[in-house]
Amino acid sequence: MRPRSAVPGALLTIALACIVAGCSGGSPILANPAAPRPSVPARTDAPVAIADPLPVVLPRDDGPHDRLTEWWYYTGHLRAANGDRYGFEDVIFRAERGAFPTSWVSHLAVTDEHGQRFLYSQRLEVGPQVDRSPLGPDGQPTGFDLALTGADPSDATTLGRSAWTMAGSNGSDHLSAALTAAEATAAGSPGGLGLDLAMTATKPPALHDHDGWIDFGAAGGSYYYSRTALTATGMLTVDGAPMAVEGTAWFDHQWGDFISIGGGGWDWFAVNLADGTDLALSLVRDVDGSYPLVYGTLVARDGSVRHLDRSAFTVTVTDHWRSPISGADYPAGWTIALPGEGLTIGLRPSVAAQELDTRGTTGVIYWEGSQVVTATGPGGARMGGEAYVELTGYGAADAGTAEAGTPDGAGVGGTSGANPAAATIPAAVARSGGSLASSVDIRKPAAR
Repeated sequence: MRPRSAVPGALLTIALACIVAGCSGGSPILANPAAPRPSVPARTDAPVAIADPLPVVLPRDDGPHDRLTEWWYYTGHLRAANGDRYGFEDVIFRAERGAFPTSWVSHLAVTDEHGQRFLYSQRLEVGPQVDRSPLGPDGQPTGFDLALTGADPSDATTLGRSAWTMAGSNGSDHLSAALTAAEATAAGSPGGLGLDLAMTATKPPALHDHDGWIDFGAAGGSYYYSRTALTATGMLTVDGAPMAVEGTAWFDHQWGDFISIGGGGWDWFAVNLADGTDLALSLVRDVDGSYPLVYGTLVARDGSVRHLDRSAFTVTVTDHWRSPISGADYPAGWTIALPGEGLTIGLRPSVAAQELDTRGTTGVIYWEGSQVVTATGPGGARMGGEAYVELTGYGAADAGTAEAGTPDGAGVGGTSGANPAAATIPAAVARSGGSLASSVDIRKPAAR
């Protein structure tokens, strides 16, 4: 998300959390206090000032950037030949902090909708060896190629593992990840868990809020684009049984000089409707549970992109689910209304328990999972679709306050009455995790 370009600034509480606590492979990289600096710092070259914002140029900007924070994030929906359906999440985070080695984290999750199971694992690795991205004659990236084994020299069980890989350029992407026997057993899929998918974008990339640049003011800035519609084909392995699958995926890429944003948490929605409409919504909570930041992006069937401010839609929570593991009380059903589009969308989780405890790598617990979609379009036409939802800040272990969720029946959006002039920040910032370390008031500058 990014601040809206058509409204004046508003206060935004920003939670900042340092990513790197040291060079150990087993330390969380997104939620630790800063490591102590040496009393006599080593001599380094002066940093090169970058005059943001720069134009987003692809495929150059598909590749890694020398910025504080970056991630490549996939969610999707797969179907096996027997009709069984699976959701998946595959993400790699990159963290760069001064003279410390670059740190990387990967989360892999599979939702077995027929079996009502949620399986996930995570890895952390430190060092430049993860980045194998190709370079053009000018030395600039022409895409990304990342390989994360999670090797920790202090833990022999992590050595020699096959890498979880993620590569892509211009919307032609490939994911491959296979858990070790120990990882698969811990994830609840004895015998094996993994995926190998080839993906191709069927729409142009969507630059959020027009140009893909998000200005956080004193907290930094970020670039953000999505490929909202990709075909996906390949193999999925569950319980050691490989199966051919096909389906769709959604890709988010975000990078910039920021740490973590969202003092009270956030709700992120990615919806693909059967008529070819794609919708991204982000609702960001303040520490008091209000929603000062609400924004959306609508991608039409033909690939055209339109920014939505908070007056264009409402989101109403229709149900809740309490985690028996963390005790967090999550929203578990929504009605999304876009009156100007003649759209009403109903969402409910395909599996209630899609919670990830990633305190070992990112320091947070969050919920992210596939949805059952029922929608009504213009003229009352009924249609289905696919969707993913991400929820953070709903438990005491998260960055935000515990149980800061929206009450049953409460609406968020144009009719909420909460700070209608508020700016917006990127949905994917939710992906970075982080603990509440400090707060900064941000005033959005006037529109460029």
